[in-house]
Amino acid sequence: MDISSPFISTYYSMVHSYLSQYLAAAQLAAASVIAGLVVFLIALSIIIIGFSYIFAWLERKIVARAHGRHGPTYVGPFGFLQNIADFIKLLSKESIVPYSAERPLFPMMLPIMFALFVVIMAFIPLTSAFVGINTSLGLLAVFILLSFSPLLMFLIGWTSGNKFSSISAQRSVVILVSYEIPMFLVVLAVAMLAGSFSFSSIVNFQSSGWFLLMMPIGIVVFFIVLLAELERPPFDLRDADSELIAGWLVEVSAPYYLISLMLDYTRVLVGSLLVSILFLGGWLGPAPIPPFVWLMLKVALLTIFIMVIRATTVRMRMDRVLRLGWAYLMPLAVANLLITFMLFIR
Repeated sequence: MDISSPFISTYYSMVHSYLSQYLAAAQLAAASVIAGLVVFLIALSIIIIGFSYIFAWLERKIVARAHGRHGPTYVGPFGFLQNIADFIKLLSKESIVPYSAERPLFPMMLPIMFALFVVIMAFIPLTSAFVGINTSLGLLAVFILLSFSPLLMFLIGWTSGNKFSSISAQRSVVILVSYEIPMFLVVLAVAMLAGSFSFSSIVNFQSSGWFLLMMPIGIVVFFIVLLAELERPPFDLRDADSELIAGWLVEVSAPYYLISLMLDYTRVLVGSLLVSILFLGGWLGPAPIPPFVWLMLKVALLTIFIMVIRATTVRMRMDRVLRLGWAYLMPLAVANLLITFMLFIR
């Protein structure tokens, strides 16, 4: 069987050779594919959980330092085990669904949105070999899947039956839809420069120079749009606490709030991976350091930068957020596309 993912194909071959003497051909192929997928999902889960844990602790420390506080201190060295205590506390609490919520849609929406970003992670290669779904249209597939997130956010707010959640969800949808157009134009410029929508081709094309150097306007636009897509400060209008309490998470009880925290850091991971692969050469780097480590170093630096922005910036007004997207980022994204075409393609 021809499997596009090198990672899954490796484990497919191992299991296939081991079980070939015990199972029939049809059963053997199915068992080998399932085994390869299970190993990939376990590896991907370890990466997502590890990233979420480490950077959730680090963000609390960075924000606390910027605000003159200590952050997590007591549980474990430097408070590193505080997240485990919070994890146990959130899981031990009762899961409550409001009477006014739309059942069974409301309890389903947040897990579905988290599952969406796990599927997106399967399209993003972490090395030339570690990828779940290896396709020549991987970049296009990722942004098609990302376009479903505004709909899911709206459904989370609307199905909760709370007016504050609904207003927050509408804000998020307006911002995301407005900012997706400049993001798509920047992505189109990247694909045009690399001549492919394949992540591997985009990374390999940068072996002679990062796209950061070729399209500096593009990475600035993409990064600003990314902050808006992730709903990170200064674009965190979904949970403007002076107006909307906790935004579209108002009616979410403790276990689902834990999912929302995992979702936020998974989104940050996806965003940092996209910036690293599209503009910073992905996993390419000097040979002594493994490719995966190179990619994670770039992701870590970007994530820390996103956290510093959260700790040092104030929330923008809604009208200014929309004006920034339509009046400034859109023309810059068009200019980046035209400059890239004239300098490198024509």
